[in-house]
Amino acid sequence: MKKNIILYLAIFGLFGLFSGCEKDGTRVVMLENPIVPTIKTMPDLTLQRTKGTEVLTFVGTAVDPGFQASANYTLEACAAGNGFVDAVTIYTGVKDESMALTVSDLNGILLKKFPADQVSSLDFRIKSVLVQAAGTGYIPKVYLSETKTADVTLYGLPRLDLIGSGVDQKIESALGDGNYNGFVKLDVAKPFTLKDPDANISYGGTGGVLSVGGAALSSDASGWYKLQANTSALTYKLEGYRIGLVGSASANGWNTPDTPMDYDSKTGTWFITTDLIVGEIKFRYNDGWAWNLGWNTAKTALEHNGGNIAVAEAGNYTITLTITKFEAPETGTFTIVKN
Repeated sequence: MKKNIILYLAIFGLFGLFSGCEKDGTRVVMLENPIVPTIKTMPDLTLQRTKGTEVLTFVGTAVDPGFQASANYTLEACAAGNGFVDAVTIYTGVKDESMALTVSDLNGILLKKFPADQVSSLDFRIKSVLVQAAGTGYIPKVYLSETKTADVTLYGLPRLDLIGSGVDQKIESALGDGNYNGFVKLDVAKPFTLKDPDANISYGGTGGVLSVGGAALSSDASGWYKLQANTSALTYKLEGYRIGLVGSASANGWNTPDTPMDYDSKTGTWFITTDLIVGEIKFRYNDGWAWNLGWNTAKTALEHNGGNIAVAEAGNYTITLTITKFEAPETGTFTIVKN
């Protein structure tokens, strides 16, 4: 009998040992004061058109909550001392150890808020949104790096003005190499020419061929287009570029055509004021599902094939969409405000 008791106690002890190890192995403990991300190094921010294809890299360190966790990172900039009110988003991603973009891309992003051909003092920071699982879903926690201030010099872009389109608009050359592109809003009833205001030269054309003094260009339908023109090769390309709302809360439900959004070239954002009913929405490109944006798992940003965005109350809404990455897999952010 004594031997049996000893055997039972031994087995029970082993079971407790293994159970304790399993619990210790899966236990997650957050630091009382998680280590915030940092901007470790910044590149030279005297930007030059002749170096437009060079890659600039901001180096950061990751947030450390004391355990392995997924996080989203945003590199932001604002006028020095502005407290990141109306900040510009430079980078978004799931890592911040190497945030790289070309000189021309960074110049284009910052020109939306800051002047060309002069020095501006800007504040930079990394915003980390930590995704923490909880019993009722995911709780986003925001951690901010210390602010770093730097002098930034941007360069102005050569441009072609659209003459006759009915809207004051232009396309620009990021590298100053004769390649111009941009988003333009066209009216099928208003053909247009392209004018180089620096050289006082006007371009027209047909069938993708550009010519000096050529016939006015026209679109197949009214709406937003991506226009590309090369004044060296004398070519042009017009592509329909429709960003719209789709979903049970929108005017046409899940059917096409989507409710079209407008584009703000100064801020680089798409926007719309529209009536919505209770239901769901997503964002699509050219009325197709190959490119679409919805919620990521933590509902902190938009991602390719993400989840539907709920509209809990009917009403008139103003929605603003920022596409942070158009190439697959596309990403973005948005705001929705009930008027």
